[in-house]
Amino acid sequence: MEIKTVGVVGCGVMGSGIAEVVARAGYTVLVHEAGPEHLARGLEHIKKSLAKGVVAGRCSQSEADEMLGRIKGTLNLDEFTICDFVIEAIVEDMAEKKKVFAALDAICPPHAILSSNTSSLSITEMAAATKRPDKVLGMHFMNPVPIMPLLEMVRTMLVSDETFNAARAFGASLGKTIVVARDNPGFIVNLLLIPYLLDAVRALEQGVGTKEDIDTAIKLGLNHPMGPFRLIDLIGLDTTLFIADAMYGEYKDARYAAPPLLRRMVAAGLLGRKSGRGFYTY
Repeated sequence: MEIKTVGVVGCGVMGSGIAEVVARAGYTVLVHEAGPEHLARGLEHIKKSLAKGVVAGRCSQSEADEMLGRIKGTLNLDEFTICDFVIEAIVEDMAEKKKVFAALDAICPPHAILSSNTSSLSITEMAAATKRPDKVLGMHFMNPVPIMPLLEMVRTMLVSDETFNAARAFGASLGKTIVVARDNPGFIVNLLLIPYLLDAVRALEQGVGTKEDIDTAIKLGLNHPMGPFRLIDLIGLDTTLFIADAMYGEYKDARYAAPPLLRRMVAAGLLGRKSGRGFYTY
C-alpha cells in the first residue's frame, strides 16, 4: 500500500511534533484539533520548531517552507477521507480515544491504517471500537518527536502482517529507529521507566538526597543525559501520574503505585515544564 496522506489527530506537544516529522519525510499531513485556539497554537509550535531547524543548519529556509506547506490544519475530522494512515495523539483517556477510533473507522477509506501514539493504554481496546481491528496498531513516538530517534511500535493479537509491515516501512521512512512491543501496559519504555521515576520520588520523600543531588548522581554515575526529576518535569508530572495509575490498575504491582508527593504536586498544578514549575522552576 502506498502512503501519501497522513492524518494526525491532536496538535498538542506530541501531535505537532509528529506532524512535523511526517512532513519532513515528504508526506502530505492533515492535522486535526477540536478547537481553533488549540489548532493555531499547535501550528505555531511547528513553525517555531522548523525555524529552530533552519538556525541549527538542519534544513534551509526554503526546505522549511516546503515542509510547512505540506501541513494543513483542520477542525473537521470528516476531511480524513483522504488519509492513508492516521496517528491519534489526543489526551490519554480511553473513552475519548475509542470515540476517535470509532469516528475514524467510519470516515477513513477501507485501506487506511489507524494507529495510536498512546504511551500506556491498550491498543486492542481501541481496535475493538472499529470494524478494522486488523488495521490498528500502536505508534508510540518519544518526546520531543523531532529529536528523539525511537519509535515504539505496538503489535496486537489482531493486527495483520500486511498492516504491520506497511506501518514499519512507514516508520522507517521517518528516519526512526524501531522497536516492537507486545500490547501490554507500558509497552517496553514505560514498563521500565515508570518504576525508576517513582523510586526517585520516593527517595526524595525519604530524604535520601536532594533533587539536585539525585539528578547529578544519576546523570554522572549512570551516564544518563538527565536525572529523573528533570525527566519527570519534561514528561509532565500529570502524564507520569496518569501512566503510573493506569499501569497500577492493570498490574496491581506496588512498583507502579504513585508516591503521595507526586499526587500532591499534580493536584497543586505543578506539572513541570508545561506549567513553568514542577520539581524545578522554569
